[in-house]
Amino acid sequence: MKNYNKLIVLLLLLASVGFNACQSDFLDELPTEDSDASSVTETTDNLFSIVNGIHRSLYIRYGSQGRSGEGALMLQMENLGEDYVNTARANGWFITTYQWNSHTSATNGDDLFPYRTYYRIIRNANTIIEGAEDAEGPEADKNAALGQALTYRAFAYFQLVQRYGKRYEAGAVNSQMGVPLRLNVGNEPLARASVEDVYKQINIDLDDAISALEGYKRPNKSHLDKSVAQGLKARVALVQGEYLIAAQYAAEAKAGYKLMNTTDYHDNFSDYTSDEWMWGSHIQEDQTDYFGNFGAYISRNYSSSNIRPNPKAINSTLYDMIPTTDVRKSLFDPTGKHLNLPPGVSLLSTHSLKPYTSQKFIAVGTGDSRMDVPYMRVSEMYLIEAEAKARLGDPTAADALREMAVVRDPAYATTNTSGQALIDEILIQRRWELWGEGFRFYDLKRLNQPLNRNGANHQASLAVIFDVPAGDNRWQWLIPQDALNANPLLEQNPL
Repeated sequence: MKNYNKLIVLLLLLASVGFNACQSDFLDELPTEDSDASSVTETTDNLFSIVNGIHRSLYIRYGSQGRSGEGALMLQMENLGEDYVNTARANGWFITTYQWNSHTSATNGDDLFPYRTYYRIIRNANTIIEGAEDAEGPEADKNAALGQALTYRAFAYFQLVQRYGKRYEAGAVNSQMGVPLRLNVGNEPLARASVEDVYKQINIDLDDAISALEGYKRPNKSHLDKSVAQGLKARVALVQGEYLIAAQYAAEAKAGYKLMNTTDYHDNFSDYTSDEWMWGSHIQEDQTDYFGNFGAYISRNYSSSNIRPNPKAINSTLYDMIPTTDVRKSLFDPTGKHLNLPPGVSLLSTHSLKPYTSQKFIAVGTGDSRMDVPYMRVSEMYLIEAEAKARLGDPTAADALREMAVVRDPAYATTNTSGQALIDEILIQRRWELWGEGFRFYDLKRLNQPLNRNGANHQASLAVIFDVPAGDNRWQWLIPQDALNANPLLEQNPL
């Protein structure tokens, strides 16, 4: 019982890498107790308890209603792009993010939210990584817990460095400031590591995770297996311009998964048991966050003061580019009337009907915001493989794209078989396919492209920001002021 209590305390710790231990209570949620990490990793059962705590942390609330785990972090990335459109202010959640005001203010709670959330994951992952070797239990269980912890640490650092660091530039030294790199459970202040060093560690962790997870059969898709680690490796390689690696790992990661057919397409963005899902969170009824869930902000049918007046829409220009024969076009309704909602799904009379609104994500019901949260689907792997091959000039790149595109659109045909035209086509397919799943800000940043919301259905009074040049300082999130106050070694990004 003593060790169990220590384990609970440890899982509550939010102390992170860049913060001075004597000031680690900068968050109200932080307890002042600490715990001997070795005493809570004595057995493989304890290791899995910590792993399960990390799984759970992906959909719990961190303070305010709009800060519920990874789903809310994905929504931040969508709101910062041009493809995701708010149709009204509603109750105000994510509007300051949409206007590029949250991450450009060091004192804003939404600027702090990712920083503390991902470092919390890192803290608990480090506990497993440090304790796995000496834990009592089967070697296979040690490897399974260790592999998942390494994958989580890599994932968290990848998310952090893309937000708070300058973009990775392929072929450059990348000595620009990234984020503090903590590889143990200590709390002493650390300076920001270079972007290159952060990516180096991410890749070390993923390589070790892929090895550790060999042969592991996970109980469900909220757990991480080898394919998820391979998928993350492909994502990271794409950002780094390591296209041979990206293509290789995307191809390996997608093995064993199936693309949704056009018949099933409407019904599989809320259910992680779909053959196409690689990784996601399933929210049980007794663990729901009601108005804080991912589905409380992006689903079409939940009855909340955010969704009813502010149904989320696709950029109208992007919608117009989708062929009428492509099933993805049916996920959005240019009239807003939603006459082709999936069977059993209904709207209330109080749900606003606005043009181009999405029906991609469907909650359990108007009174239940639960839906499974998608972190990785196999269609992304097809797109990564195709883009990487196209950038390499591989003659099979068009075939890699066609393999996915023809499933979405039986009439698909292209004359773009190589060069920049093919790359552009793949990137458009990526925007159609991954809308609402948390990629757009990251893609704009890695491609060094500007934000451009002009000529579409963004409202000037609501979006406010329509243009942000590529390379602008605003593509880096500011280091949270609370972190700067707690750690004298941290440096702020340029304002």
